[in-house]
This record gives sequence, structure tokens and C-alpha cells, in this order.
Amino acid sequence: MLDVQNLHLSMANTEILRGVSLKAARDEIVAVVGRNGAGKSSTFKSIIGIYKPTKGKIIFDGLDLTTLPPHKRVKAGVGYVPEDMRIFPYLTAKENIELAAFLSKNINKLDEIMELVYTVFPEVKSFLDRLGYYLSGGEKKMLAIARSLATLPKTVLVDEALEGLAPIVVDRFVKAIASIKEHGIGVVIAESNVLLATKAAERIYVIERGEIIFEGNASDLMNNVQVMKILRGA
Repeated sequence: MLDVQNLHLSMANTEILRGVSLKAARDEIVAVVGRNGAGKSSTFKSIIGIYKPTKGKIIFDGLDLTTLPPHKRVKAGVGYVPEDMRIFPYLTAKENIELAAFLSKNINKLDEIMELVYTVFPEVKSFLDRLGYYLSGGEKKMLAIARSLATLPKTVLVDEALEGLAPIVVDRFVKAIASIKEHGIGVVIAESNVLLATKAAERIYVIERGEIIFEGNASDLMNNVQVMKILRGA
């Protein structure tokens, strides 16, 4: 269980997050939805340890992660896929995955990792030996998620998991996210597009100006006129 409690974050004398609280169990897919600049990525970067919150706690499976460095959070079971994916361009897809397995001390479980990757994204087999530089946007996103799975996480955070994908590719990624959950790995996605988020998530948080303003399922969100107006910029 990921339990974020009253998270505050300030940068350059500007308050970015204001009391963000959310929970995500390992048997569900949760989305954090908000407009660009609302605080989605800042929340994820605070959870993984890239940003240092000014207040609040981050508890994961009973362990307080709040002051731990990022590598210890990964070791505790939190995976992270950044919005820009950060694929190593001059390593092959396979080498990108192997590097993540090596750095997380899971290289001895590489066969298990690759079996998991192929179950979630069988397409990866077709570009394993291709350099990251030559992968398409969709392939890079597959590889970024696959690389995160190489850390054998209990929960994975995927920033803008579906943004910029063609409709047919969105459906493919929604199925992949569901497959990750079926392997006992919790998934938390950040999305700007509310309609894409409702395709994948079972429970949704809406963040606006660094505050959580809604929690519920897709149907409740779509029927909430006030929150939908905010998301649409109306």
C-alpha cells in the first residue's frame, strides 16, 4: 500500500503541492489527473525522492520513505517511469533493461524479468537489439515501463502513461497496465487527459494547483460538473 499523507512541496519560494494525500493498493490501478502544471509530476517526483517535500509523509508497505534517497525507495519496491522516459539512446533495448536489473541488484533474476516484460509487452521482442535512439515514441514508452519492471517493483508510478499515443496504441497500453496489475504490481498513472485516465484507472484523484480536489471512480468524476469544468479549463 502506498500512502501519501499531507504532502507539501515548495520550490523557489513557491508552494507547488499543498496537502496532497492519496492511497494506492497493490491490487488496483489509480490515476492522478490534472491539467499541465497542476502538480502531477511533482507528486510523483516527491514519492520517488527526486524532490524533497517540506511537509508530510510517504509510507509504503509500512515503511516511511519520506527521507530515504531514491535508490532505497526503488529497493523498497517503488518503480518510476518519468514523463520523458529517459531511455539511454546508445544502448539497445535489451541493454536498457539489463542495466536497470543490474543497478537494482536483480541481474540474477533476468530470466524472470524478461518473462514478465514479454507477458506485458510481447512487442519488445521485436526491437530488443535496436538502439534506443531508433525506437518510435510508443516503443520508447514500452521500453521505459519494461525497464521499470526490471526493478521488480511492488508498485510502479507511470507519468503521462497514455499521453501522445494514437487511439489504437492507447488501447494496447491500457491492456498492458491491466496486465501489470494482474501480476500483483500496483499501478499509479499521472494523466492530463481525463478521458484517457478513465480508460485505465479504477480509482481517480484530481489535482488542481497542488491540491487534491476529487477522489472517486470514473463515473463519479464524469458526473461531477464542477470538477470536469476545471479539468477542461472552463
